[in-house]
Amino acid sequence: MSSAPVVAPDAPARMGQAVEPTEMLRYLEKLGAWCDGRRAELDELDRTALAAPDSAALTGDVLLSMALWQAVSARYAELLRVWDSGRVGPVEQLRLSALVWGRLDADAGPGAASLAVSVPEACRLSDALATQLGWRLSLDPVGVDLAAHLRSLRATLERVRDLIPAEPSGPARDGAGERLHRLDRRLEDATARAQRGADVGGLVGPLESEAALIERDLIVAAATRRDDERDRKRAHALRGELIARAERVNRVVDECVARVRTAPTLAVPRVEALGPVPDEALAVDAYLVRLAAVARALALAEQAYGGPLAELADLRALLDVYHAKAAGTGRAEHPEVAEMYKQALAVVGELPADLPRARAVVAAYQTLLSDPLPGPTAGPASSGRTS
Repeated sequence: MSSAPVVAPDAPARMGQAVEPTEMLRYLEKLGAWCDGRRAELDELDRTALAAPDSAALTGDVLLSMALWQAVSARYAELLRVWDSGRVGPVEQLRLSALVWGRLDADAGPGAASLAVSVPEACRLSDALATQLGWRLSLDPVGVDLAAHLRSLRATLERVRDLIPAEPSGPARDGAGERLHRLDRRLEDATARAQRGADVGGLVGPLESEAALIERDLIVAAATRRDDERDRKRAHALRGELIARAERVNRVVDECVARVRTAPTLAVPRVEALGPVPDEALAVDAYLVRLAAVARALALAEQAYGGPLAELADLRALLDVYHAKAAGTGRAEHPEVAEMYKQALAVVGELPADLPRARAVVAAYQTLLSDPLPGPTAGPASSGRTS
């Protein structure tokens, strides 16, 4: 790559803050140029990687770079659609901010979807990958524009410096700080040598590769932490929902046992038996799986116990409808109809109800209303003759 590599533009506003139209226009112009430039770089990197002796070792980074570019390009197209040549109001300005700073999961390819990064993060990650690939393939001779490379290196290290405070306290954060300190010293040394006229091309290339690597690691770590925190929040919310749902299901169970003679005998799981939501990411993943199993069991129990109650309510409603129909046609006063209604009313009103018997008497009452009713019995016929 003979020209200086493209660099991710600075994004306007922040998540939840409406973009300013003038800043958004500048960002769209720079993002479009970034997409075009990065595509050209990736095409060249891909061609060279295919011809490299260790092409298999480069495939993963090339595919990830392509997936990131595709995700950003898809989001860029959506940004242009919402931007609509600048015809935007407050709603569209907030939507544009959400598209810039929101996660790329929906648009990312299989290699990048799991990173769940925003557009600025994806662009910086793509920059880091392209720099590292270019160095590994020796496509970017530093001597072409040493000053540009040194400026790019300083910008990369400043981004790394901004990312480190977001790391939780511990060995990972301390290690990143030490790596940054070493890179700072090496960059200062290379810059001083260059100012004295020394050839530092061989020093800058490895520096760029290492700076790109640490930036990539920090971006991925930040995205992973956000995913883990999102999963923890989801687990807490789902646990609360399932506890409330279990209480409702238990009320349905109690009602079914009290109202239906042959109630089901399914057990209702206790959400509390799972314990509290863990803190460790892998444990949270396993906890979510168990919560999903509890949710399925609760749904099954609710259906099993709620079904008989619903059927009993339907049978009572049907009996009321049939009786109203009988009253409207005058059949309700017929002794046989009245007696059948009395029996059916007693069966469906019994607690606990015998559901099969309730079905039978309601069906029998319906049949009685549909069949012709018997008339009064006639006496012996007279011959009409007198003696």
